[in-house]
Amino acid sequence: MIAWINFSSMIVAALLLLYFYVKSVRPAALEKKIGKKAYHKCTQYRTIASVFMIVALINYVVYFLYPLPLPLPRTFPWDWWISIVIGVLIAIPGGYLWFRGIKDAGEGTMVTKKEHKLYGGIYQRIRHPQAAGEITFWWVAAFILNSPFLALFSLIWISVFYVMCRAEETDLVIRYGEEYLNYKRDTGFIILKRNKR
Repeated sequence: MIAWINFSSMIVAALLLLYFYVKSVRPAALEKKIGKKAYHKCTQYRTIASVFMIVALINYVVYFLYPLPLPLPRTFPWDWWISIVIGVLIAIPGGYLWFRGIKDAGEGTMVTKKEHKLYGGIYQRIRHPQAAGEITFWWVAAFILNSPFLALFSLIWISVFYVMCRAEETDLVIRYGEEYLNYKRDTGFIILKRNKR
């Protein structure tokens, strides 16, 4: 029973994370309806989305303790230390992108303000370094927990993060117009691209 409740919670957390994150990246569109307070509202949505991300991660740990009764092996067919090494190898490039994106975005990672400009640093080569890094950490968790099911389940995050990034870009075009369209041409979506500027 706990396994099914936890799995249901994981699905709901993923959907609510997607819902609130998409709402959080639409301040320019929302500003047209409710004015400048849209930016504060979007910061609140981002915080709520982060809570659901933490809930989903907790669900991963609970799944390790209470797996679903599925015709899948509970663990990978190799020693656990091999899974941990795989997780660490995934975490290195993913962690670099994630934390470099946080560093270069500064408070813009969690706080939405009308005054924010396009970010520099790693953002001159990739538009969504934080998303590119964060998405890998679902597999890091799956391998550290040695769970084939969680590794397969983590595929859903590809769609979730893709939708979130596209929603953000739609709003950034509203905010920055031609400047953002030019920026898009010069940078990779979630893969580093050599900057032509």
